[in-house]
Amino acid sequence: MNVGKNITASQINFLASSKYVSFQTLVDDTNAAVVTDDLGRKVIPAGTILPANDKTAQGITTDEVDVTDNAQLVGLIQEGWIYGQRLPVAPTADAAKAMTAIHFKDAEALGLTGSTGGSKPAGQ
Repeated sequence: MNVGKNITASQINFLASSKYVSFQTLVDDTNAAVVTDDLGRKVIPAGTILPANDKTAQGITTDEVDVTDNAQLVGLIQEGWIYGQRLPVAPTADAAKAMTAIHFKDAEALGLTGSTGGSKPAGQ
């Protein structure tokens, strides 16, 4: 007997390094990044730049979070190395510049050279 819909989930690894710093932040369904999934739930995808992908950017979400019923805590990466091309939405130049401790290993491919702290860690 099948009680519900079978859903397959996949998440692309956007971390370029195993070392990063994140802090919890509260998000709710009023955020512009909210999408409705196949089950009708309101979620903010992992890798979302918050609070917005612009000069107000503070960090990148570590996980997908369901905000359908109420606000939820989610980890917000505020320091580390990221593959920007693997995020749900690539960072804008303003967002990359605002997140001063986040570096994009693929900054050159994103056209962000000069707006972030570098494109590759030393020795790479």
